[in-house]
Amino acid sequence: MENALSLTNVSKIYKLYEKPSDRLKETFSRGKVYHNEFYALKDININIKKGETVGIIGRNGSGKSTLLKIITGVLSPSSGETITNGKISALLELGTGFNGEYTGIENIYLNGTIMNIPKKEVDKKIDSIIKFADIGDHINQPVKTYSSGMFVRLAFAVAISVDPEILIVDEALAVGDTRFQVKCMDKFMEFMRAGKTILFVSHDLNSVKRFCKRAIWINNGTVVMDGDTDEVTDSYNDFLVSDLSYEAYMESRRNAAVLPAEENNEEYDLKGVDIASVVDAKLYDMYGREIEEINHGDTVYLKIKYAVKDTSVKNAVLGVAIRTINDEYICGLNTLLDKKEISWKKGINECTLKYNKFNLTGGNYYFDVALFDSTATVQFDYESKYKTFFVKMDYIAEGRVVLNHSWE
Repeated sequence: MENALSLTNVSKIYKLYEKPSDRLKETFSRGKVYHNEFYALKDININIKKGETVGIIGRNGSGKSTLLKIITGVLSPSSGETITNGKISALLELGTGFNGEYTGIENIYLNGTIMNIPKKEVDKKIDSIIKFADIGDHINQPVKTYSSGMFVRLAFAVAISVDPEILIVDEALAVGDTRFQVKCMDKFMEFMRAGKTILFVSHDLNSVKRFCKRAIWINNGTVVMDGDTDEVTDSYNDFLVSDLSYEAYMESRRNAAVLPAEENNEEYDLKGVDIASVVDAKLYDMYGREIEEINHGDTVYLKIKYAVKDTSVKNAVLGVAIRTINDEYICGLNTLLDKKEISWKKGINECTLKYNKFNLTGGNYYFDVALFDSTATVQFDYESKYKTFFVKMDYIAEGRVVLNHSWE
């Protein structure tokens, strides 16, 4: 399929000066540099096919607005190449280019000129623009007399009137009153059904999941993840709730993903064990294959190995807890509550916990694994964040868990 947008090694660099006089000094110096370089974008490579609806996500200041301005031609990249294939309409800063002294109708023609739309074409569309904006006789009054609601209604109506091949939406669908928002959403869905290419920028991750099959996560001017919307948005949401820097977040994921070394009953050294300790934990699917990702709704098995040194303990308890990446407690199970007796021979022991239809929503989670006395009070070993895993889920529900349900 043909590309609608193609960005190759696109970077945008700004020169930052400590004081205004440094700019002047640099101008007249012989090659001496007085500035620091700031990369708003760095080596961006993105290809978007015609008809795709792609979500762009990232924190404020991550480079999303710079990217959109380069795509629309408002900014030029410092390096790299941008190719667009089709007419673009951007719902970014609605009303940019409006003249407050002009009437609504005059501003419609003014924007048509700015967007290189011939007057004859604007003449054909003016009635539909006025009808969509639905601001009554105010259309003949100077825009400076408009309320904020009337202003954005007219701006939105003008922006969508160009019948673009490529539509860029930046948090612009929730404008005006409720009825107008419904009209905006209907128009947006009409564009999607018509096979328009859409870039959808939003901090509302559920909206990105609802409309987009693909998402691109931008952080500090670089693309850090590009792929299936549910996986990208779930990972991004985990990053947000972790309250860590991106580098610290990725380091925590790498550290948590390290699996303990495989041990066997004959060779395991019990010298470092007091009473008992957790040795290993691995996830398996229903076919016995080791996995790091769980598909929502699948049956999965957590196989736990633990070393026992003191066999005099009676009725020891094995516990497993699931927590989110920001330590939210999701579910705790143990063999005492489930009235299950576990093996307690000297050396390596095994126990498998089966989860039927694993129904957590998408994102990163951790297993805590612990060994207790018979009351599940005294800890022999408690391994926090012992194993990380990722749940893959289509956008079928919100929250942390999907309860079995039906609508009647």
